[in-house]
Amino acid sequence: MATIGIFYGSTEGNTERVVTQIQTQLGGESVAALHNVNSATADDMQPYQYLILACPTWEIGQLQEDWDTFIDELADVDYAGKKVAYVGLGDADGYPDTFIDAPGIIHERIKDKGVTVVGQWPTEGYNFEASKSVIDGKFLGLVIDEDNQKDLTAGRIEKWVAIIKPEFQ
Repeated sequence: MATIGIFYGSTEGNTERVVTQIQTQLGGESVAALHNVNSATADDMQPYQYLILACPTWEIGQLQEDWDTFIDELADVDYAGKKVAYVGLGDADGYPDTFIDAPGIIHERIKDKGVTVVGQWPTEGYNFEASKSVIDGKFLGLVIDEDNQKDLTAGRIEKWVAIIKPEFQ
């Protein structure tokens, strides 16, 4: 069984493409299993010691619709000993005041439940005003802007996977 559970929501396919690239770089299906939150439950999360939670920010700082439905499931997970990494997708030019808010919204739900967050990501290189995903000067996790910086996606994924791999062993 895979040791890393990647839970994602994807409306237009960008998040699914990003998490598929992350899965490949982590070592494939035997290492990391993909779970679309549109059909997942808390029981699906429980077996994993390592979780990647990936969500695009929609409209003005909102969760993607599948995550909006799934987020209540997070309350039923026992996070003791679990490490969590976040991936957020967003549009910095279109929504600079709510850029990548979705991972911050998810984090608010589980931050006091004993999780260890890994994979924080620098804010340099992004043009935005505010984000609920910035804590102590860094993003909670990997940030992808497919709308304005698509050419940087592959390199960012590669660098981020190198950061989290040692944490997920």
